[in-house]
Amino acid sequence: MGLGSLFKRKKDKKEEAVESHIDINTSDCEGSECEKCVMACPNNVLTKNGEDTVARNPFACKHCRVCEAICPNDCIVVN
Repeated sequence: MGLGSLFKRKKDKKEEAVESHIDINTSDCEGSECEKCVMACPNNVLTKNGEDTVARNPFACKHCRVCEAICPNDCIVVN
């Protein structure tokens, strides 16, 4: 394995992180009454900001979609 392939892999991982996007429909979110997505995220991407759920570190998202699956109101979409 040459150095070129090592640098290419790092670039691929960086591009994957930049493509990570989390859409949160805050109007349907139950906010601090629920917090299931915040508690379920294995990478601590989501947090509460007052009554709203926000992605505090979207680049840490690994696209596992646990937050999508656990949201009772389907407020989260991971692209």
